[in-house]
Amino acid sequence: MRTRLLWGPMTLIFGMLCAPPAGAEERPLYLDPSQTVESRARDLVSRMTLDEKVSQMMNNAPSIPRLGVPEYDWWNECLHGVARAGRATVFPQAIGLAATFDAALVERIASAIGDEARAKHHAFVQAGRRGRYRGLTFWTPNINIFRDPRWGRGQETYGEDPELTARIGAAFVRGLQGDHPRYLKAAACAKHYAVHSGPEGERHRFDAVVSLKDLRETYLHAFRALVDAGVEAVMCAYNRTNGVPCCGHKELLIDVLRDEWGFRGHIVSDCGALRDFDERHKVTGTNAESAALALRSGTNLNCGDTYGSLLDAVKQGLVTEDEIDVSLATLLATRFRLGLFDPEDDNPYAGIGMEVVGSQEHRELAREAARKSIVLLKNENGTLPLSRNLDKIYVAGPVATDVQALLGNYYGASENLATILEGVIGHAGPTTVVEYRQGALLDRPNVSPPDRLARMARDADVTVVALGLTPLLEGEEGNAIASPDKGDRLDIGLPANQIEFLRKVRASARKLVVVLTGGSPMTIAEVHDLADAVLLAWYPGQEGGHAVADVLFGDVSPSGRLPVTFPKSLADLPPFEDYGMNGRTYRYMTAEPLYPFGFGLSYTRFTYGPLALDRRAVTRNESVMARVNVANTGEIPAEEVVQLYLTDVEASAPAPLAALKGFQRVMLAPGESRQVVFTIAPEMMSLVDERGRETLEAGRFRVTAGGAAPGARAVALGAPKPAQAEFRVNEPPAAAR
Repeated sequence: MRTRLLWGPMTLIFGMLCAPPAGAEERPLYLDPSQTVESRARDLVSRMTLDEKVSQMMNNAPSIPRLGVPEYDWWNECLHGVARAGRATVFPQAIGLAATFDAALVERIASAIGDEARAKHHAFVQAGRRGRYRGLTFWTPNINIFRDPRWGRGQETYGEDPELTARIGAAFVRGLQGDHPRYLKAAACAKHYAVHSGPEGERHRFDAVVSLKDLRETYLHAFRALVDAGVEAVMCAYNRTNGVPCCGHKELLIDVLRDEWGFRGHIVSDCGALRDFDERHKVTGTNAESAALALRSGTNLNCGDTYGSLLDAVKQGLVTEDEIDVSLATLLATRFRLGLFDPEDDNPYAGIGMEVVGSQEHRELAREAARKSIVLLKNENGTLPLSRNLDKIYVAGPVATDVQALLGNYYGASENLATILEGVIGHAGPTTVVEYRQGALLDRPNVSPPDRLARMARDADVTVVALGLTPLLEGEEGNAIASPDKGDRLDIGLPANQIEFLRKVRASARKLVVVLTGGSPMTIAEVHDLADAVLLAWYPGQEGGHAVADVLFGDVSPSGRLPVTFPKSLADLPPFEDYGMNGRTYRYMTAEPLYPFGFGLSYTRFTYGPLALDRRAVTRNESVMARVNVANTGEIPAEEVVQLYLTDVEASAPAPLAALKGFQRVMLAPGESRQVVFTIAPEMMSLVDERGRETLEAGRFRVTAGGAAPGARAVALGAPKPAQAEFRVNEPPAAAR
């Protein structure tokens, strides 16, 4: 009976492991849910031997039967759905979630992922399976800044902008972790702290040299926002930052993350990162020295086995057992917050059942997300939307039936995967003939596409060619098996054979629609010129084919916006290895882009009225209210993503050309207008100087509200003309200084 009362529906064997031995205290403090998490964790650590403590500080932590501590593997993934653990709903890849510019939607998605994670975890435990990918600590989200389109893992991020990344990332954390006052639904992790975005082949030895200005203004912004959102874990990166390995970087991990920002969760190393200290970075000479450096710099959990050498480090006097105790107690507090030592009846998340996994509700949510992520890049002469009553549609291209083009990387498994071809067939009318040929291989420059397959476009009313990338061509080191650059893309154009096939199709096609898949910017000026319409679908998840067809046939108007700038040429970018922001992203790039940040077309027309500010002059502690009327002047109900940018016109140090400060989605019926309101708080006006100090200077500021980042290119491509206004920040009176 004691076991049932203590553990609820846990297995009898596990309950017996946790029952105190005869003659022992009735209930140890660490098993008392009425005590604080911190005191329970300290109590549990105090009962362990040194060997037991060290064993719990690596990702695959063994059981301690005498204390009732079960086996636990900290390594789990859920970038866009529970990953690598069998059946799960597959939502659009992270870069596609960012393209929705919809934080509320992302929070709903993360909550659904958390529900599936809980259900699967408890099912695994009931079956006695506790290995990797079966826990509740998830190494998601990836909030690195996608500073360079060559980086293969940019698809895992929320794009190039610090504020968009912060807003979407914080929403993901809130959704995944839940809002219970005591328990976490699942534990999120902000990674990879702090300056990490390629090259993949050098990530174990690379030194990311960055100015204090760029560090604070660009690379740390989202991490601080996620700490403020209560993220439970932070993962330190493989590389060095300004000469110091990130997982041994006391300034970043302790001085900034813990002392300055007040982070209370645990810090985990990227997998194998501590081994790199001595093997690649050459900052230590032995595993024991590496383990000691990481521990004393603030890393609580080692993904890998280097922390096994903490035993030697203690013997050598490199660390003390007291230091291990403090670090381990911080780590174990996460397991207590997850309720893993409490009766299941106390934890509302423990009752989530397997019926949520891949449920109809989650499938519909995945479809909604995919729809909102799709970006319309071109639509000449109203080519789209398509009629359902066409006589014939020809579908071709290497990704039209490729499920990998739906998944991206870090994905789960689903029995419901809808390809682009399936979506088109499912939406076309009953008398419409849909004919399909692949036409070209994904990446075979020496295999010329057959002319006869291109000429099949001649008899079709519309030809839909699905081109682009899959995770075979871009991704993490070792996973993108067709990439010659270890997952990166040092040439960011489409494979030459795909362009050759498109040219041949163009010569025969009456109307040519290109659907692009991929997770990063591509230099596709020729695609833009050849096609009548271009849709960017990213890696849209299990419902991707349905969502693409929803947009192609006008069930919804496209409303996705680019979270990254598409350059015209690699020549417009600084070297890949250069982590300075000068010349990078819309914030500092002076070259005209092919497609600007924030850009995306609609099937209707939006217009922006004058931008009204509630004051034209403020002091340094005052906010500015900005109001703009947005109208749907077309004939189709649609959503507009209203974006607000700020420019410090008279900055004393280099400042962004424009910086995103807010965004809102608004649904407007034909002829409807709505006032959209933004608050520009003092911290949004701050400038980060070359010493990394944040100050609010007196001077002139320009506010822009529109459908893309400011610039002539967006309007030339069909975005609505933005609205602008200015205000000043005044020096305080001398008596007040």
